[in-house]
Amino acid sequence: MAHHDIRASFTQGSLLRHVSVMSFTSSIGLMAIFAVDLLDIVFISMLGRDELAAAAGYASTVMFFASAVNIGLSIAAGALVAKAMGADNEVDAREYATSVAVLSVLVGIILPILALPNIEFLLGLIGATGAVADLARNYLWIILPTTMVSGLAMVAVAVLRSYGDARGAMYPALLGGGVNAVLDPLLIFTLGMGLNGAAFATVAARLATMVMAMGLAVLRYQAFAVPRPQCVARDFREAAEIAVPAVLGTVATPVGAAIVTREMAKYGHDAVAGMAVINRMVPVVFSVVLALSGAIGPIFGQNFGAGRLDRVEQTFFEGLRFLAIYVLVMSALLFVLRAPIAGLFDANDMMRSLLYLYCGPLALASFFNGAIFVANASFNNLGHPGYSTGVNWARQTVGTLPFALAFGAIWGAHGVLIGQAVGGAVFAAVAIWLGLRVIQAPCRDPLKGQFTCPDMRMQVVSNRSYR
Repeated sequence: MAHHDIRASFTQGSLLRHVSVMSFTSSIGLMAIFAVDLLDIVFISMLGRDELAAAAGYASTVMFFASAVNIGLSIAAGALVAKAMGADNEVDAREYATSVAVLSVLVGIILPILALPNIEFLLGLIGATGAVADLARNYLWIILPTTMVSGLAMVAVAVLRSYGDARGAMYPALLGGGVNAVLDPLLIFTLGMGLNGAAFATVAARLATMVMAMGLAVLRYQAFAVPRPQCVARDFREAAEIAVPAVLGTVATPVGAAIVTREMAKYGHDAVAGMAVINRMVPVVFSVVLALSGAIGPIFGQNFGAGRLDRVEQTFFEGLRFLAIYVLVMSALLFVLRAPIAGLFDANDMMRSLLYLYCGPLALASFFNGAIFVANASFNNLGHPGYSTGVNWARQTVGTLPFALAFGAIWGAHGVLIGQAVGGAVFAAVAIWLGLRVIQAPCRDPLKGQFTCPDMRMQVVSNRSYR
């Protein structure tokens, strides 16, 4: 039934081409999702009630935590499956994929059960009060129960990428984006459901994405098997060793965002609204940067699995080179289009000046975030996932709060954004240095100096017999 040739595809050919193809195709899928998020905000702001847009902002902060867990599991699936494919071991690849899928379902059931009864408390933590909190709560009661659906979709997409199927990994997100874009105006305006309409559209989109992603993975590669409890139990540790640090690392991002949002809140609703627009715009414009970590991971993983360390190092540099070119081009574009962008969101004085600041010099700072993503992909796929956690947390806390406070004290709301960018530059330098240390000696712990694997091949093709 599987009619696609299954071989490790990234161990041969031009690495820059692999990096570009994987990044662009991953980013198109991501861009579809984020573009719809942006449309949500545009539609909701058309209703002319500020509290609706604010509620959507607060809700998405809470949702990000659930997504972070799913992203972590998908990173684990990607790293394990790519390594097995690099070592030409299809059975392991299939079992790893299945085990992580089962874990994502379990987590997707447990999270909403824990979060929903405490939703008022969680919203209060990030500063939502009164009517805005009520709106955000209703929104989350609709979306959070589908955490499991979105988790399965992410795992299936990561598995498709690990097989080198860049296109197959792109289609499910495009379908989801399409479903959302069609249903959004229908539910929000035509049926008059407002913010809840946007939530139901998202639920439908998640279902469509999941069905297509799982379908492609099973039909093309038979990438999933029937789950067996003993397989899941056996793979749990290996999956958790990657997923837990990846989840912790990803959760750092909303923590950083929350810090910045709280600092911005000191300068009024307009400042927060301006930042909400920037936060929704960044992922659309720089979706390729955000896609880098997931896109470049399988390239690291397959070459590492095949023992091709020379190509692993080259992948790192090609990733940074690709990133630099892309960020320069997009920043120039934002600068040229800054007036129409501000117009699109009816931006007033404060909001407009924040948007202009971002679309001017600050957009270039996306390079530093991207460099951290490339380094994280190397940590996650070369057996040091804990480093990605450390780098992310340092960047989102020590690399955010002091800088946002210091620059905010000088330049107000604008300073908060500038501080966030400066902190990113500092930690990007650390991440690149650590990434290269890991690549040059993957069997040596660069921070302790001791060796962790006696033989390259032995570490890669681990003994996975039933215990």
